[in-house]
Amino acid sequence: QVQLVESGGGLVQPEGSLRLSCVASGSHFSIYAMGWYRQAPGKQRELVARITSNGNTNYADSVKGRFTISRDNAKNTVYLQMNTLKSEDMAVYYCNACTTRVTCDYWGQGTQVTVSS
Repeated sequence: QVQLVESGGGLVQPEGSLRLSCVASGSHFSIYAMGWYRQAPGKQRELVARITSNGNTNYADSVKGRFTISRDNAKNTVYLQMNTLKSEDMAVYYCNACTTRVTCDYWGQGTQVTVSS
């Protein structure tokens, strides 16, 4: 089992920045990839960014150039640096972990990001 705990959400003004963190814990596990998803009210959960254990990343088109995902393998922690936030970024952000290429069953509890003046 893998437990994921997110932190770093909150209220930010448009054009502002936030950094989300997600720590993975558990026993007898290895993480293949970690990522961030988000879900706004009335919308489906969508991938924001993902990073594999060897550092390969991919981003949603809507956040490219504004968000950066990074990972500290030694700490089993993934970060999402969010810059130039827009109202359309407002959502609950969820951390996700994959233990294999196809097993991505682990989710955090979610952290709210609110973008408002």
